[in-house]
This record gives sequence, C-alpha cells and structure tokens, in this order.
Amino acid sequence: MKTVIIQYNAGNIQSVLFALERIGVEAIVTDDEEQIQQADKVIFPGVGEASTAMQYLKQRKLDQLILQLKQPVLGICLGMQLMCKFSEENNTPCLGIFDEQVAKFNPGEQQLKIPQIGWNNIYDLQSSLFNGIANNAYCYFVHGYFASKGRHTIASANYGISYSAALHKDNFYGVQFHPEKSAIVGEQILKNFIEL
Repeated sequence: MKTVIIQYNAGNIQSVLFALERIGVEAIVTDDEEQIQQADKVIFPGVGEASTAMQYLKQRKLDQLILQLKQPVLGICLGMQLMCKFSEENNTPCLGIFDEQVAKFNPGEQQLKIPQIGWNNIYDLQSSLFNGIANNAYCYFVHGYFASKGRHTIASANYGISYSAALHKDNFYGVQFHPEKSAIVGEQILKNFIEL
C-alpha cells in the first residue's frame, strides 16, 4: 500500500512521517501529481497561514489535484481548514470540499489564550475514523482558528465555543488536532485512516 504526504509550504511533515513509522507505515513526501494520484492514502498536513498555503497550492496546481482525488484523504490542522469553504485568516477562499467556514477564536469574557495550545477532549465521535477511541478522549491541538460545526462535523471540541474537531465528506476527512502528537489516541486514529 502506498501512502503519500503532500509536500507544500507548511510545517509538521516530519512529525507525521515519524508517527506513521511508529505504526509500521512507510510514507513518501511529494508534490508530484502522478505519485499523489497513484497513492492508496493521501495525507494533507499543515502548520502555517491559510492565504500563503493556498497560494502555494494554486501555483503548483495542487488545489485542483486535491479536489480530483478519489482515495481517502486526511487533512490535518491547517490541512483540514484549507479543505473548508473559506477562512477568516487573511480572508482566504479555500478548497471548498467542506461547507464549513473557518473563523478566528475570540478570547471573550473567559480571556482564552489564543492560539489554543495543548490537550483538549473530542466528543460526539461519528465515524469509523474513531474506531476504538473513547468519547472525550484527549488530543493535542495548536490553532488560533476553528472550523464551524455543520453537516460534515464528525467530532466536536470546545474552547469557549463548540467547534468541529473533525470533518468528513465522501473520501475526504479532516482533523483539527494533531494525531501525530496525540500519543496512543492519535496513533489509533492514523491506523484507522490507513485501514479505511
């Protein structure tokens, strides 16, 4: 089985590679169209800023390529946000796979620290992506923007507001947290994705 991590101008690729190695999966990192199309599983990671990342994808026509993929695709953190319709981060039109919009956290009366950094629980799990994962399991998050809840939400988290911790439509999955940094829970989620 061939697993590909899409190489684009966004961080955290190395930690995703290591996490896959820990569960016995070898992956290749590439932005080559043919390699991506031929993969059995595609991971679309990301740490960074939405408009710069979208610009990079468009320059390399990776935006069109991602939309055409038929195999299971997993967006992580910024990768998931870029799969939404629109991000408030520099008013960025995104890929539009999911209808949900991405908004900035508001510190509000609770004086929340933005970005949210650290462990938070996920709940209302509604997908085989979460096989073997307990409701309210803890995952590791680092983000200042969040995807709203909508018809594609398959897991929720709360940070001053309830938001989408994971999304799913057709062959596309997205998680806001970092499975590669979420210990045993994250490894199980990656395994579940590889077994889809």
